[in-house]
Amino acid sequence: MILDSDTPVLSIVGTTASGKSSIAMELARTIPNIEIVSIDSMQIYRGMDIGTAKPTRAEQIEVPHHLIDIVEPSTDFSLSQFQSEAQSAIAEIEGRGAIPLLVGGTGLHLRAVIDNFEIPQQYPSVAEELEEESDTTKLHKLLLKMDPIAAGRMEETNRRRILRALEVTLGSGRPFSSYGPGLQRYPNSRFQMVAPRWSRSEIDNRIDIRFAQQIQDGFVDEVRQLIDNRNQLSRTARQALGYRQFLEHLEGSVSLSEAIKSTVQKTKKFARRQERWFRRDPRIQWFDIDENPLELIPSLVKEWRQCI
Repeated sequence: MILDSDTPVLSIVGTTASGKSSIAMELARTIPNIEIVSIDSMQIYRGMDIGTAKPTRAEQIEVPHHLIDIVEPSTDFSLSQFQSEAQSAIAEIEGRGAIPLLVGGTGLHLRAVIDNFEIPQQYPSVAEELEEESDTTKLHKLLLKMDPIAAGRMEETNRRRILRALEVTLGSGRPFSSYGPGLQRYPNSRFQMVAPRWSRSEIDNRIDIRFAQQIQDGFVDEVRQLIDNRNQLSRTARQALGYRQFLEHLEGSVSLSEAIKSTVQKTKKFARRQERWFRRDPRIQWFDIDENPLELIPSLVKEWRQCI
């Protein structure tokens, strides 16, 4: 789906723990008729609430949210499915005369939605055969031979992305990097993106505080309930930070302290990768935050009024 409207849409992006959701809620309280569209690849899963920092039920009642709790965690949910659901939600919101507000930090999913990427189809038999190779480094070397552009855009340890690139390249006969306008192009867009910017040390501190609260709120029990009450978690759901580590703990391969330490470390590394990703996009307007993400609200209200 290509969104036909030229009306600007405000989008709050940025790293994990930067306060995007709290900013969005306060903005929705300030500007009437806003509905939030979550651009988070893991908040789509039912039952994955604490670890994904999903908006509370009270918040979802106060302000309509979209692309939250739409599938079971046993279901693989592709980028193309996400793109279709998000674009449909935006069109439906605008069709009712309401205001969509995009919020999230999943960079690739955001680009797929706002830049209408051409997303290649899936090739299950090819993917299944590739999964048999356990050596991710070897897979990356294969991708380097077949599609050096795609290989150069991903880390050698990012198994999920490497497998997907190889699946498409082998299945379609086209290099994975040939699809869509390319991640290195940033065309004009009606989506006006803004991002809160903290120092790295402060983001690390916010990650520590948030994760400690998630543990206190029952994160480990949430993961336990997922595997007790539902079918096996899908390949995509298992990749969620914290869930993967706590699954390993519950399956007996690591201690709880090791799972916690690993999750915090990986979350901080993930925040660095998010920052680098968003930094490359010249369309994003950054706002420095001193102490409270809600400092951004007056600037965003002004930004929104300029948009319309």
